[in-house]
Amino acid sequence: MSTSPSPQNPPPADETAPTRAIAVGGLLAVLAVGLVALNLRPGATSVGPLMADVVAAYGKGAIASGLLTALPCLAFGVLGFLAVPISRRLGLTGTVVASFVLVTVGLLLRPAAEGFGAFLALSLLVLVGPALGNVVVPAWIKQHGGSRTVGLMTLYSVVLAVGGSAGAALAVPLAGAAADGWRDSLQFWGLLAVIPVIVWAVVLTRAGHDFPPAPPSGDLPGSLLRSRTALALTIMFGLQSTNAYTQFGMLPQILTSSGLSASRAGITVAVISGWGIVGGLVMPTVIARFRRLPWLVGSFGLLTTTGYLGFWLAPSASPLLWACILGIGGFAFPTAIALIPARSRSARVTARLSGMAQPCGYVLAAIGPIVAGTLLDATGSIPLVLGFLALSGLALAVFGYRAALPRVVDDELTA
Repeated sequence: MSTSPSPQNPPPADETAPTRAIAVGGLLAVLAVGLVALNLRPGATSVGPLMADVVAAYGKGAIASGLLTALPCLAFGVLGFLAVPISRRLGLTGTVVASFVLVTVGLLLRPAAEGFGAFLALSLLVLVGPALGNVVVPAWIKQHGGSRTVGLMTLYSVVLAVGGSAGAALAVPLAGAAADGWRDSLQFWGLLAVIPVIVWAVVLTRAGHDFPPAPPSGDLPGSLLRSRTALALTIMFGLQSTNAYTQFGMLPQILTSSGLSASRAGITVAVISGWGIVGGLVMPTVIARFRRLPWLVGSFGLLTTTGYLGFWLAPSASPLLWACILGIGGFAFPTAIALIPARSRSARVTARLSGMAQPCGYVLAAIGPIVAGTLLDATGSIPLVLGFLALSGLALAVFGYRAALPRVVDDELTA
């Protein structure tokens, strides 16, 4: 009986790419991945439930809300392109440490910004860590995970969702009743970000410069644009992200316009994010074992469309039901994250794929919040915004199906 790996279950990283899994012990790896994942999203998701207070404090309106909502996608896209070149110089671990020092500074200073321009600039600084971490951490897991790779990717996806959900759910309670309480709420996450800086500094003393060198035969030839799987995964990532960040930033405003209180709107968005915990827990294993994965991934896009139509056609019937449907549709995010190492073979190609799918995907994703904010500001029509988002769910179904087909990017590059 043949023991050769199938495309559905690609073999581990090739033996020419060295691994430092022994240098970074299992417990330290778990702690490092968990802490960095917990801190990658709150700096972005904590702004949405407080958006009305933030833009009002600076005398701005819906277009400013759309810009703040799109900023994470733009930052993740533009800065994400720099992740691989920076990692070549600093190493994967060194990149995480340096970027999170900047994140901590940005989170602590942003609430004190006196003008909207300064708030935007510091928000961009806050997003440096997530922008680089989105690309670097999956490659770090591939490099150091060894036999623990699937488990660490599961942990990463789950805790990433926990952090995103916590940022939305705790934003209003942390703000309290004070008029400028939003400043204290946003600053809280700066104190928490100090912890991963310390832990990853310890990892750095063991891992050293850990960007994987090219194998003796040289890098795989050709651009990733030649890989249909890489292209589909990039577009899937972008469509999912445009929905996620529009939900984080603008859905609370849409829900409050429908009659929900600000705190309940924040909790509703947190429910959507919370489903990502379940998705992050199960999807890495599902991807490795499920035989009809393309159909499953395509269904996430259809569920996303259904959730938006529910908020449009029956907004007061059951907001929690529509939130749960959108949350399950959001399984597309941990699926896209898990597909990056699952659809690549070597650690170097994983880094290249992550360096293309996430930055390009996030640049594409920025279009969604900007269009939604412009539509809302120009027309005041919430149904029009929801209809636009529902159409994006249909596109997500198509490209999600293609990205989940059992193909390996390494093989497409050498075909």
